[in-house]
Amino acid sequence: MNNGEGSGLAALRRYRQIWLVDFEFQVSAGERQYPICMVAQEFRSGRIIRMWRNELITLRQAPFDCGTDSLFVAFYNSAELNCFLALGWTFPACILDLYVEHRCSTNGISLPWGDGLIGALACRRLTHIDVDEKDCMRRLIMDNSAWSAAEQVAILNYCQSDVTALEALLPQMVPELDLPQALLRGRYMAAAARMEWTGIPIDVPVYNQLRASWEDIRTKLVADVDRDYGVYDGLTFKQARFGEYLMRSGINWPRYPNGQLILDDDTFKLMVEFYPKLALLRQLRKTMAKLNDKELPIGSDNRNRCMISAFKAKTSRNQPKSSEFVFGRAKWLRGIIRPPEGYGLAYIDFSSQENAIAAALSGDELMMQGYAEGDPYLAFAKAARLVPPDATVTTHKGERDRCKSVVLGMNYGMGADTLAISLGITPVEAKALMRLHKDTYRKFWSWVEKVINAATFTGQMRSLFGWRHRIVEGVSASALMNFPMQSNGAEMLRIAAIAGTEAGIEVCAPVHDAFLIQAPLGQIKERAAQMGTLMTEAGRAVTGGFPVRTDVKIVRYPDRYMDDGGQAMWDRVMALLPEVGEGTP
Repeated sequence: MNNGEGSGLAALRRYRQIWLVDFEFQVSAGERQYPICMVAQEFRSGRIIRMWRNELITLRQAPFDCGTDSLFVAFYNSAELNCFLALGWTFPACILDLYVEHRCSTNGISLPWGDGLIGALACRRLTHIDVDEKDCMRRLIMDNSAWSAAEQVAILNYCQSDVTALEALLPQMVPELDLPQALLRGRYMAAAARMEWTGIPIDVPVYNQLRASWEDIRTKLVADVDRDYGVYDGLTFKQARFGEYLMRSGINWPRYPNGQLILDDDTFKLMVEFYPKLALLRQLRKTMAKLNDKELPIGSDNRNRCMISAFKAKTSRNQPKSSEFVFGRAKWLRGIIRPPEGYGLAYIDFSSQENAIAAALSGDELMMQGYAEGDPYLAFAKAARLVPPDATVTTHKGERDRCKSVVLGMNYGMGADTLAISLGITPVEAKALMRLHKDTYRKFWSWVEKVINAATFTGQMRSLFGWRHRIVEGVSASALMNFPMQSNGAEMLRIAAIAGTEAGIEVCAPVHDAFLIQAPLGQIKERAAQMGTLMTEAGRAVTGGFPVRTDVKIVRYPDRYMDDGGQAMWDRVMALLPEVGEGTP
């Protein structure tokens, strides 16, 4: 019990009640949460509510005030709010998530204790139950379907220990908070819970056949795809053969100082931007990490669900585990996403989101004009007078593609040597192109310099709505340069997610700078348009009124979702799996 509010708690005085809440629940891979018990404590009075499942399921609302004059406090709220959804309870109006605020205050610092509740307590020299005891109680909860009276008491006590931890943590963290910004982040955790609850519809029969037949398929797939490259020996990618392919194709590739090719997926992803013909090879390499290595978590309702892992990235973007998230797998595998009968799906994404943010925040009129015209790469070519004012993608494709490489390369923080390699030109020519970009967009580059200098001087960076990144030694200039675009892109996505889910749109998942939504066939077009409008408004909120475009792709049952970059590989895989049946493609 806490009988007094120090100066750090003054911001919370507006709330008549402050409820500290924790649930214990069971959850299997891909399934929705199954609440076991709940403990809630009112911060000021110390009143405690302890309830087992048989009591919880009889309630139509939470057994405490969730109105606008009460504050709901938990640690990683999307878990607690998934329990609200399971019980059919209305969400709290005001949500404070101490996990998110712990991440915000320590982001960029390496913490030996991690970002969990124990880590947040240890960081502030507060104690909690032993890690081994915590693991033992988790096993008791997860490994059983019935518990003795004594075990129920033990589980409730364990649940209450987390609430007691919140009671100790809250006064320590409140002085660090900008409460309106913290409440906005808490509101996003409610949106995250709704998205996790909905999940992504999966064509399970096709997915199961792919897994069952994968050992037979992969040998044929490698032989089929590798005909265009000649870089595999059986199932093994050979660096020497790839080097020979690059020489035959006239492709310069980044190398380590010792001369070896850099072959990580980030490098492949970047080079595919410059050489699209490498896209199939990149997908094959990702695919050969074995489809069977880890099964996608798919629930009994045929939906892929996993933790969105909100705020996990340093930029505050979501960071779900790629092995558990269908959008984290090879692009072609997204073909297993299929709306249920009677439904449609819509994929709505911000168009060149980071370019729009860079233009708007820097106030560079030329860059804003280029974005507004719809093709920032051709716009750069025109602004730099590399092509005539009436040039089009058709008439000046080569110049446009070269300018695309420059824009993308500079956005990635690419140096002149790497840009030269990717374009097949000399470093001197690459430096000239980079200088041309800086001369064309002087206002943007002046802003970038100020951003980097301020971060270096203050030792921190913040997004427009307060997400903090502490700068430690060794952070690259390109990471500092990209933080405003990435972190404010994340803010934009969160505002759109809040607006969409609160408007009743069924959002299946956020995907970097996009959303997958579902609706009945007769409503999907209208819902997609509504979500696009909300995303545009979210863009205006972040950019100060500059409009950020959205693109939409609608898929109606019985069709399946397919990423443009994955269709060719999907077709090849399906050709090797004829027994899947009619209608699969």
